Amino acid sequence: MATYAEIGIHLDDARRTTERLEELVARARGVGVLADVGAFGGMFRLGAAGAYADPVLVASTDGIGTKVKIAAALGRDATLGIDIVNHCVNDIAVQGARPLFFLDYLALHRADPEVVTAIVAGVADACAAAGCALLGGETAEMPDVYPLGELDLAGFVVGVVDSTAIGANGAPAAGDILLGLLSTGLHTNGYSLARRALPPATWGDFDPELNMTVGEALLAPHRSYLAEIQKLTGVGARGFAHITGGGFPENVARVLPSHLMAEIDTTTWETTAIFRRVASEGSVLSNEMYRVFNMGIGLVGIVPSQRVGEAIAAVPDAIVIGEIVPRRDDTAVRLLGLGE
Repeated sequence: MATYAEIGIHLDDARRTTERLEELVARARGVGVLADVGAFGGMFRLGAAGAYADPVLVASTDGIGTKVKIAAALGRDATLGIDIVNHCVNDIAVQGARPLFFLDYLALHRADPEVVTAIVAGVADACAAAGCALLGGETAEMPDVYPLGELDLAGFVVGVVDSTAIGANGAPAAGDILLGLLSTGLHTNGYSLARRALPPATWGDFDPELNMTVGEALLAPHRSYLAEIQKLTGVGARGFAHITGGGFPENVARVLPSHLMAEIDTTTWETTAIFRRVASEGSVLSNEMYRVFNMGIGLVGIVPSQRVGEAIAAVPDAIVIGEIVPRRDDTAVRLLGLGE
């Protein structure tokens, strides 16, 4: 008689994993959560979000790309949950939203309870750090889709902002200053190119410039900018760009009016060592690096020039990286200081 286990689906493991997840999810339950683990759908009481004159929900969903292949190969899955939460939370935070709840989707060849609980523990911890409830999720064991050892991870976040707060500091204007906040590494973008430049044989190499192995540098967790965004908004920031896929040219352009452009001086910060290694060993030109990767700056904020001092006092690691100027042609973002 055929069984589910014979074709690679392990229901007993799934039950044991669910039991483990109950404790993990409780770390980030939040006062608005009404349904416990195991319900068909998560339930969140919107009134628990606080008093809003006209609440607007802001939602985003994303994945962490082929970073999962490095984690799976090295057996270092624990930080992937942090990656997906911080990526999604940053994407709604730049629009002024406070995260309310998060759901994850994890698909694997084999739903090993140790791997699943390690990843979900990271999700729960990152949610708790962001003040965001882990509302639920799904773990799918699909051996016919994912080869042995392979997995994928995606997330979905919902936040809230009062309609009166949207654009309350005004639109970006000529003369505004661009502030950059450092990244921890590649974050969750550009890994297909990075893996081409730095193949698996290099991941165990200790790099003195990185002060860690190449694999450890590639797996550095995605930084959360939620607190910094809130502080900069409080001192008049007029817009933010989360530097993800598309690098500076695409992401900074998203927040600019059509008559303005951003001039970014790439010499104002030191490019993180892992990017230099990717460029060198992969023979990747500078323009391409800045189109694909964050190059050491994970968030860009636009601040009125007269409030830059306040902004840096509020977020001391922010650095001035450029300026908003009138647009002269079709170029929305001009990168200065690049050499080939």
